[in-house]
Amino acid sequence: MKSSVIVFPGSNCDRDIAVALEKMQFKNQMVWHKETKLPKSDLIVVPGGFSYGDYLRSGAIAGKSLIIDEVIKAANSGCLILGICNGFQILTETGLLKGTLLRNKNLKFINKDVHIKVLNNKTKFTNKYKNDQILKINIAHNEGNYFTDQKHLEELKEENLIAFKYCNEKGDFNENANPNGSLNNIAGIFNKNRNILGMMPHPERMIDEIISNKDGINLFSSLTN
Repeated sequence: MKSSVIVFPGSNCDRDIAVALEKMQFKNQMVWHKETKLPKSDLIVVPGGFSYGDYLRSGAIAGKSLIIDEVIKAANSGCLILGICNGFQILTETGLLKGTLLRNKNLKFINKDVHIKVLNNKTKFTNKYKNDQILKINIAHNEGNYFTDQKHLEELKEENLIAFKYCNEKGDFNENANPNGSLNNIAGIFNKNRNILGMMPHPERMIDEIISNKDGINLFSSLTN
């Protein structure tokens, strides 16, 4: 499969995601935000980091970059789009995903490993996981508090568009297991067509037992399945 990773000023997880993709035999290309054309891609990744220093609002400036028009066209044509952390924020700014990412409830930057539960494994992103599987994944963000209106929240629930939710190590959903105040403990969502996934946790950081664990690797192997 062919992948493209979009790089903005302030991206700092673009190389991490490239390593993860190449480990899974993707033919990957890095694409600078000023480009106006995308290489032919089966997967486009909008990576984590602090695009444009998070000025104005996280992802707001990056969402207006030249390359984003091409990302939107690709998404509307069915291309797989993965937005991680700042990438999730950017996808909400573009309208490809509904909702927004607010400041963490404690108003502090959070960098730690958390537990999340897989809620839908019938997608191109999650088919190598089991439903209700509990993963230990790193988060590192200041604005990870997902919020949307009640109508959209009900759509997410009814149409099984919630990909992951924060939980404790036993899989329970409660306030203590929610690191950032995210609505309904939401850690990641799909669009209606399930070709777009936005998530705050960093699966690309969890692909090697030596430095972390391998709980993130099945997301990438799912994409090649």
